[in-house]
Amino acid sequence: MKINWGTGIVLAFIAFISFILFFVVRMTMDSNSNHDLVTEGYYKEELNFQKKMDAERNANNLSTKIRIEKTTYGWDILFPENMEAQKIKGNVSLYRPSNKNLDFDVPISTSNSHMLIPNKRLLDGRWDITIALEYDNQSYLHRESLTYIKN
Repeated sequence: MKINWGTGIVLAFIAFISFILFFVVRMTMDSNSNHDLVTEGYYKEELNFQKKMDAERNANNLSTKIRIEKTTYGWDILFPENMEAQKIKGNVSLYRPSNKNLDFDVPISTSNSHMLIPNKRLLDGRWDITIALEYDNQSYLHRESLTYIKN
């Protein structure tokens, strides 16, 4: 059987379209290709966006900023020294972009304006840290992306 150039072009288009459809179906059915939203309540959190922006502005206007330092024991969160440790209330959220099963939240419990996130809770790689705190009826929000590497 002899194939002319018109039939060859049609067969090439069919082969290409089949190839693309195969990969589209394979990627949508594959359990390793998980397409979750960043958070479960994404739309609800979007409604609180202005409050978060105000809290972030408050944190940026502090005379002494919130800092995160790597120590041999883990990450040490340093709150401004002019804040009384007993009055600081809030939450520290650690988000792992590569695996949502590693995400965790820790309530703020300070000692001398410090809080430690221990090594045993952290794995090597990128972490997004969100520190949401309230002090004297004022909200503060600090966000930072860090890469953790064990010593």
